[in-house]
Order: sequence, then structure tokens, then C-alpha cells
Amino acid sequence: MSLDTLRRVLKEEAEAVSTLADRLDDSFKRAIDMIESCKGRVITCGVGKSGHVARKTAGTLASTGTPSLFLHAAEAVHGDLGMVTERDIVLLYTYSGETDEIVRLFPSFKNLKAKTVLITGRPDSSAGREADVVLDVHVDKEACPNNLAPTTSTTVMMAVSDALAVAVMERRSFTSDDFAVYHPSGALGKRLTMRVADVMRKGADLALVVPAMPIVDVMHAITKAGAGAACVTGPNGELVGFISDGDIRRHFESSDNPKQATAKDIMSTTPARIEPGMLAFEALEAFQNYPRKIGEMPVVENERVVGLLMLKDLLRSGIV
Repeated sequence: MSLDTLRRVLKEEAEAVSTLADRLDDSFKRAIDMIESCKGRVITCGVGKSGHVARKTAGTLASTGTPSLFLHAAEAVHGDLGMVTERDIVLLYTYSGETDEIVRLFPSFKNLKAKTVLITGRPDSSAGREADVVLDVHVDKEACPNNLAPTTSTTVMMAVSDALAVAVMERRSFTSDDFAVYHPSGALGKRLTMRVADVMRKGADLALVVPAMPIVDVMHAITKAGAGAACVTGPNGELVGFISDGDIRRHFESSDNPKQATAKDIMSTTPARIEPGMLAFEALEAFQNYPRKIGEMPVVENERVVGLLMLKDLLRSGIV
């Protein structure tokens, strides 16, 4: 029974969102135009469950390049209206369109000369008659079995708010680089800003060997660097080969005189390689998509070895 309820709710809410997508009209385009051309901020406003949607929308807009903040409708008449200017657009949320805290704010917004966009399920409501633009998000019924608790209606409000934010984002050609400016911290910020050069091992933590180096000395170099591999370089620092711990183990298992070998005898001459300027999360995808399982890649710039990227360091970096 519980799973049946979950399926019903998910299907009903998904259907409501799909239905709204099919009945979008010019009012939604007008709202996008207003938000895109706004010279001030988009101030979202609501109370209760609609207020939660409004607050989330302010965060979404702000993180996608549209200056935005949340105004609690009940606090507005106690001084918070001071944050509203004539350059702003107020995006109001009330499904019924009769929420007293919302309706009584319209005279103040008009006095402040701020434009208003209303998201409601009743365009002909008191709030609907006052707003400059009205977005109709009517749903036939709530997912609540009593048709009372805001469920489907708030899902649709959230979905249309996300759609508005993304539409404006695309209008402004907001890129991942722009996105990174507003998300400098956390896993998301690191995915957008951290590069291979920030994670790779270099200096004393990088094992560099030459082709003629005895295998025992290669092992000592890897151990001293605390890495899992060694980069074999030519006279100008160029990458000519790569030796992993696995290459060494396989050599010792298969050779009758394993200690007689040099780096050249066991190195791979066509290793995977990566550039220092690549984003760290793209490097992680390169590890995941490589035809066989590997744990390290040499980092090469202008054919010269500049570092060693280890999979375990990427996973510890916080990008996932």
C-alpha cells in the first residue's frame, strides 16, 4: 500500500507539471522578459508552504546570475518593505490568491513603483487582479488524499520557478564559469574551479626516472616519492614512458632475473596522460572511462612532465 501511494503521488505531480508545460501562454514570456531586463533585484515573497518555494527560488535565481532575495510577507509590513525599490520586481507566491499577508502588500508595491509577478492557482483572485503579470499554475487536485495539504500545487510552483530561472539564465548566456563565481565552495564549487594542477603531485612527491635506471632504483624512487608510479623522462624532461606499481609486480612475477631490468625494459610507452589545466572532475571522468583500470596518470604540458595525478588524490579532493 505504501509503495502504491508513492507511485500515485509521483505520477500525479509529474502529470500536473507536464500539463502546465502544455498550457504556457504569453504571460510566462512576459515574466521572463521582465526578469531579464530587471535593473534591480527579483524579490520573492510568500508565507507558509508557498513562502518556502519563494525562498528556494530566490536562492536559485541568485546562483544563476539574477540578483535576488526573499521577503517574508508577514515581516514586510513591519519594516522589511524597505528592501524594495522601484528598480525591483517582486515575484509573489499564493496559490489561492487570497492570502491576506500577500494581498495587502500590493498598495505598497505600487507606491514603491515595483513591478509584480504573481504565481497563483487562481488568476481571478484578489491578488490576481492587482499583479502586473499573473502566472496561472492551477492544478486539478492536490496529491493529499483530503485534497488539502499543499503538495501538487507547491511542486508545480517550484517547477515553474526553476523553469523561469533557467530561461533567464539561457537568455543571459550564463556559463559554467559564471556559475563558478557564485559557488566557490563545497563539492559543486570544486567541480567548477579545481583543476588537475591543484591536485597533482609534483616536486619531491613526483618520481622521475630515466630509461637506463635499474629497476631497483626505480622502486626506491617511487617509494621515496610516496607515489604509486614513476614517469620515465628523456633529456629535456619529455615523457617517454610510465611505470606503475602493477608493472613492477608483473615484471617480478614473470622474469627469471627481475633485478637485472632497467626502466626502459618494463615501462609503458603509450600511457594515458593528462594536462594540468583540465578540470579535476573531467580528469576523474577520464580515469573512469579509460579502457582498463588505472590509478595514476602523468601530467604533461608541452610534452614535459609536470606532475603525477593519482586517482585516490582526486577522490579525496572533495569534487564528489
